[in-house]
Amino acid sequence: MSDANPSHVAATAPVDPGQEWLKIQSLDLEAQGVARRANGKVVFVEGALPGEEVRVQVSRRKNNWEQASLHDLRAESAQRVTPKCLHFGVCGGCKMQHFHPAAQVAVKQRVLEDNLWHLAKVKPETLLRPIEGPAWGYRHRARLSVRDVRKMKSVLVGFRESKSSHVADIQSCQILPPHVSRLLMPLRALVGAMEHRDRVPQIEVAVGSKVTALVLRHLEALSSSDVHLLRNFAAEHSAWNGGRFPIVWWLQAKGPETVKPLDAHQTGLDYALPEFGITMPYKPTDFTQVNDAINQVLVGRALRLLQVRPDERVIDWFCGLGNFTLPLATQAREVLGIEGSELLVARSRENAQLNGLSGRTSFVAHNLFELTPTELANYGNADKWLVDPPREGAFALAKALADLNQDPTQAPGWMPPKRIVYVSCNPATLARDAGLLVHQGGYRCAAAGAVNMFPHTAHVESMAVFERD
Repeated sequence: MSDANPSHVAATAPVDPGQEWLKIQSLDLEAQGVARRANGKVVFVEGALPGEEVRVQVSRRKNNWEQASLHDLRAESAQRVTPKCLHFGVCGGCKMQHFHPAAQVAVKQRVLEDNLWHLAKVKPETLLRPIEGPAWGYRHRARLSVRDVRKMKSVLVGFRESKSSHVADIQSCQILPPHVSRLLMPLRALVGAMEHRDRVPQIEVAVGSKVTALVLRHLEALSSSDVHLLRNFAAEHSAWNGGRFPIVWWLQAKGPETVKPLDAHQTGLDYALPEFGITMPYKPTDFTQVNDAINQVLVGRALRLLQVRPDERVIDWFCGLGNFTLPLATQAREVLGIEGSELLVARSRENAQLNGLSGRTSFVAHNLFELTPTELANYGNADKWLVDPPREGAFALAKALADLNQDPTQAPGWMPPKRIVYVSCNPATLARDAGLLVHQGGYRCAAAGAVNMFPHTAHVESMAVFERD
């Protein structure tokens, strides 16, 4: 859709004028409106918002549900707004720009609560105020697809189209920082001038505190003329933005482990956690949060909720580069960070040393998706836990803890943590793990709340607090 009145959407096929009007009851995790027909059949409607009455164009039918797009609209939601981006509805990067940002946050909070209750029968004692921040220009990390379209005699650089593998023809992006959005068209021209323009599948963007890194994925070795083009591009556009956002190139010939700077002397990337006096160096292909402003608030709230004292030992499960470990080390006696990758563990140690926190931190590599009760107990007692898993959640960890609670004889002397703060990027796996912690682990869910890390998308990040009496 390109405006607030989508009555013309999906009009390529006529709709039976006798078709029933549907009342949209909610949004699903794909930001589709959810309605039910008179016969009880569920209909997922792209572009529809809660409270609206719509008629639809059905694209897929199953026995129990239908997939459809909005065709006619009456009783428009008061929360419907005009999308800011001209490419909304074509580009697949955002799905909720037609929904007021405040309403997006409310829906994400409800998704979290519904998952906790319906999947785990867990109800938080306190609902935390959602964490939210800038709605535009927030995305400091992005992976831009590149496609040489011969019939257009052009190169496209951007996100993929909605429900398609094609690269959207976009000239700007409202969720990228403005100086990155302005690079989209120049990047087209750059790749179009390269010798192997059809062998460049993507350009990754990482905006650090001092520089903006562009990672060129190239399937063929770069020629000297291509390298010259990259250097000229960086020099021109660093000057073009007034020198406030210097651009540096990184090259990636194969997997992420092959990434290297174009020029060895160029400035590296880092982000800051100023509340704790922490600086976090990283590589442009490392996992870091896309929304730097929200990450700072997230870390601060997590540590306040964990209530760490100077005499306590804390374990940070899925520690990554130390995003939580290092701030925790400014407050606790000892912090153990555990991550599945030896490489990440080595990088975490380097970051701890850089910030003068080596004496309070230690790091261990362990596959946390295969963790037994005995292995868990071997890491020793800790007063508090910080858990920050990927989308798969922390099932093995929660199960091992629950098993030890059910049968303490498996590890005599081991004591469960008094408080756990669980940071989640998937409300369904959070709910699954919360069910184990509450119903088998001896905890209660003291608090939970949504985190709007990705405005205008249906992605739900959240945080929950578990306590033992």
